[in-house]
Amino acid sequence: MSLSPFFKSKDRAFTLLHGDSIELLSQFEFKFDMIFADPPYFLSNGGISVQSGKIVCVDKGEWDKGKTAEQIVSFNREWLRLCRDKLKENGTIWISGTYHSIFSVAGLLTELGYKILNVVTWAKTNPPPNISCRYFTFSTEFIIWARKSSKVPHYYNYHLMKQINAGKQMTDIWRLPAIARWEKSCGKHPTQKPLSVLVRIILASTQKGAWILDPFTGSSTTGIAANLLERRFLGIDKEEEFLLMSKARKMEIEQFSVFSTYRKKLKDIACADALNFQQVGESDSYMGYDLPF
Repeated sequence: MSLSPFFKSKDRAFTLLHGDSIELLSQFEFKFDMIFADPPYFLSNGGISVQSGKIVCVDKGEWDKGKTAEQIVSFNREWLRLCRDKLKENGTIWISGTYHSIFSVAGLLTELGYKILNVVTWAKTNPPPNISCRYFTFSTEFIIWARKSSKVPHYYNYHLMKQINAGKQMTDIWRLPAIARWEKSCGKHPTQKPLSVLVRIILASTQKGAWILDPFTGSSTTGIAANLLERRFLGIDKEEEFLLMSKARKMEIEQFSVFSTYRKKLKDIACADALNFQQVGESDSYMGYDLPF
């Protein structure tokens, strides 16, 4: 069975598939250097929060509706198993989550043979307020970094991370802002991650030309960060609305003025001057090792 991309950019550096990751990942044998996954937390049960000073419902959609504990564990075990098969032997995976899911995911990673390298705490510098005033404000998310094998060394750009961190070793606590308004120019995704987080992740664990997979791509912040950093990307999502948003975001950064603006905004976070950013185009750097669809 041949796969048909929902969208594939002219430079072949940004590809989207429409469908269920668990079904699609088993249909090809391509191996990736890195995976970033922000799986459903299954928390859409009528809760409320504050956005821009207004009380809003935080239900994300049918894809995030609550499941039983057993169903959630089964779901996480299956996509993690498939993702491990899609990693190169020295590949790594990053998984984002809150306390609702991340501890279960950590146990499953160990069960499936991954080696956990770090658990990064993303401390948001601008978290939304706690409107109940009955407990502490939720201001953190956790990001597990693990490699495929306990015996095969992984890639870590230690020197660049130290450079970004004012000459000191980068710790596992990252103080970075939540999503900014300028990152929503093509629409709003309910769980969109900021470019600052994905840029740091990609710089830390891949080299230029690397292939990166996001099995729950949403609005494809992973892919936008990957292409800004001269990496290649495959994103998968069940929701056509999100894939259209992803496509629009990729087409947006193909404009040199937008690409340059993003570079300036990320300069302090990504050490852009040291990275020698170049706009991704149709060049030999994207020939050879390519997706089979």
